Amino acid sequence: MTMLELQGISKSYGDHKGASEVSLVAPSGSRTVIVGPSGSGKTTLLRLIAGFEAPDAGAISLDGRHLHGAGGSVPPHKRNIAYVAQEGALFPHMSVGDNVGFAMPRQAADRARRVDELLEQVGLPAGFRTRRPHELSGGQQQRVALARALAQKPDLMLLDEPFSALDTGLRETMRTMVGDVLRDAGIASVLVTHDQAEALAFADHLVVMRDGRVADAGPPQRLYEKPADIETARFLGEAIVLPAEIRDGVAKTALGEARVRHDDAVRADVLVRPEQVSVSESGTGALGRVLHRSYRGARWRLEIDCRDGGVAEPFSVDVPATVDVKPGDLVRLGVSGEVHVFGL
Repeated sequence: MTMLELQGISKSYGDHKGASEVSLVAPSGSRTVIVGPSGSGKTTLLRLIAGFEAPDAGAISLDGRHLHGAGGSVPPHKRNIAYVAQEGALFPHMSVGDNVGFAMPRQAADRARRVDELLEQVGLPAGFRTRRPHELSGGQQQRVALARALAQKPDLMLLDEPFSALDTGLRETMRTMVGDVLRDAGIASVLVTHDQAEALAFADHLVVMRDGRVADAGPPQRLYEKPADIETARFLGEAIVLPAEIRDGVAKTALGEARVRHDDAVRADVLVRPEQVSVSESGTGALGRVLHRSYRGARWRLEIDCRDGGVAEPFSVDVPATVDVKPGDLVRLGVSGEVHVFGL
């Protein structure tokens, strides 16, 4: 059953199109991520879903229930949608316990027990109940914000870049924890982020926004390996785009031959991800020159120039730290696995 559906949603702010005829479906129980650069319209969509703003056109439904459209609009407080903001947005004058219990009836007999359960669910001890937000770290504040959102038992959780202010290690830990909590609670979610790696890691269903429109949508692995266009490919990760001669399931490129799922004889651009490029110090294959290398512990990040062989610009690949090549060295290159063909 479809959980969230947007049909032809448009929203303008003066001359700026925040959203332009956006239609998308967030599958029931899924973790949907909307990703895009600043100004692409992703936060606009989140605010429209929450009911903080009204679309200029289009319809929104949640689990078959009308939220906005020709029949009018349901106010935010009646949508049963929880919203976790970027900074947590905790009430500074309230204790942690009162923040978490804000959505609960104040006279409920099990209120204190329920608050403690929610704190435990997000990995905080019950003793935090008496603390104030200013006594918490950024990660702890985000956990409290999540517990407060869970307290209202929402049909849908909206997450507006909730991890962006956290350091790298804590960000990954929080992302995993939030995903586990939402899955265990059976709550569908929509996360907005500009971080491609975060989007790929968190999403069951990924939506890429560009200029107020949906550029591509689907399972994250499909979008990464077989994006709809070159711009989406480059947004989701490092991409090497090569012209190719294709015939009988083989693409001949400047980096060598690679498998494709097309048998017709055509010319087209193909996508090669850096992890598909093999680098060796000798042997056969396309010839490239190492321009730069940076040490990453278990690996080197190499910048390789293969323009003499027909590759338009230098690209970066990772190799094990045991591969001892230096700037100026010539290396042999190849492509492994299947590559994606654009436009076919």
